[in-house]
Amino acid sequence: MRTLLAVLRPLGVIGMVMSLSHLVPIFASWVYDDGALRVFAVSMLFNFLVAMVTFLATRNIHYDLKPRDGMLLVVLAWSGGPAFATLPLLMMIPGLSFTDAYFEAVSGLTASGGTVLTGLDALPPSINIWRALLVWLGGMGIIVLAVAILPLLGVGGRQIFKAETPGPMKDQKLTPRIAETAKGLWIVYVLLSIACLFSYRIAGMSWLDAWMHAFTTMGLGGFSTHDASFGHWNSPTIEAVAIVFMLIASVNFGTHFLVFRGISVKPYFRDPEIRLCILVILGSCAGVAGYLYAKGTYPDFWTSLRFATFNVVSVASTTGFANTDYNLWPLFAPFWMLFLCTFATCSGSTGGGIKMIRAQLLYIQIYREFIKLLHPSAVNPAKLDGQVIGNKVIFAVLAFLFIYIASLVVLTLILLASGLDAVTAFSAALANLNNLGPGLNQVGPATTYASFTDFQTWVCTFAMLLGRLELFTLLIIFTPVFWRR
Repeated sequence: MRTLLAVLRPLGVIGMVMSLSHLVPIFASWVYDDGALRVFAVSMLFNFLVAMVTFLATRNIHYDLKPRDGMLLVVLAWSGGPAFATLPLLMMIPGLSFTDAYFEAVSGLTASGGTVLTGLDALPPSINIWRALLVWLGGMGIIVLAVAILPLLGVGGRQIFKAETPGPMKDQKLTPRIAETAKGLWIVYVLLSIACLFSYRIAGMSWLDAWMHAFTTMGLGGFSTHDASFGHWNSPTIEAVAIVFMLIASVNFGTHFLVFRGISVKPYFRDPEIRLCILVILGSCAGVAGYLYAKGTYPDFWTSLRFATFNVVSVASTTGFANTDYNLWPLFAPFWMLFLCTFATCSGSTGGGIKMIRAQLLYIQIYREFIKLLHPSAVNPAKLDGQVIGNKVIFAVLAFLFIYIASLVVLTLILLASGLDAVTAFSAALANLNNLGPGLNQVGPATTYASFTDFQTWVCTFAMLLGRLELFTLLIIFTPVFWRR
């Protein structure tokens, strides 16, 4: 009970702040006169009132937030926030069930990009902007945004930041104060989003499309205003802009912050994750292009390279855009892309998966075991970029990998038991656990999750939350030890 009471007050503050995000689609509805202005106004008022009542009811309860409180706050925000975000969708899209609306909202806030909606081209512009805004807010993390505000209200934020920030190296600080760190990350995020917006506009998108896709590109969420996604434009220039900014968003925003603060690109070259991230993704683009050309999928290598590069970067970065139905490619190519989405993005980015730094540490540990077998008495500490990594971090990464694999297996088996074919079940579990969105077969890039039953949809919804909160943060609240005093 103490843990629950400790988080209700800051949760109310977060809810009041986040209700103001409705002003963006309200503005869009006013500009495009799409008839949704009143819907968003009602939704904003309802969200604000519920959050205010929660805050006022607990305003005299003051607890110092402990690590378990931060974890519970994160879980409640990420699971409860989408429930309120469904209101505009339910009121504006006829026949949409709460299950599907909640899936759509969770997909947005977890920056996954899987959708149950069709007819995106005909949706009111403000609804598409709302979907994109959820991705953009979720990309960097609504909790990190709140961390910049909560200290002003006397609520500490370090535990929240550690619980939400992805990656195993969570104790690193970019600035002396946690609020300054959160503000710095968001400033960089906003500046890069603005650059992406104008780049899309210059490349040929309308202002609405550029606005929508800038949000979803930087959030690596994959929502689009068109059912055909980037195939709608069939433009290499627009695709090139998307590729550049998807790669930028795949990099640790902490490193971006250091580059902006120091006005120097040296931090990029000092980051061991970035080098491998870019090398793996671009190398895979060339490899998949060669494979598609050799298989005769496209008539020439340059066409193969164009489609391979866009879709490999999109899937590896866990964005989920598509400019063709790669579900029709020879099976090796899309499966390799799905493999990349499990680890290719950097920690501290808006991407999903286990993150490149964990993959690096796993490789280092495997190599250490080889050395130990050959030289049992040798002292061989784990090192990353010249820095010794403690066994505590290595053990945490190994535990994370075990939970990750176990979660993937269990989710796949549940979806198989529900009646899905093997490729659909596995790819849906993998795509949602890694916050990618589209999978293969029934949930390929040319289709949606609309064909799933309510049960299958809820399984995928849980998988998205599990992946976004990096497994432990969500699973730990279901353990008795979490609630034990």
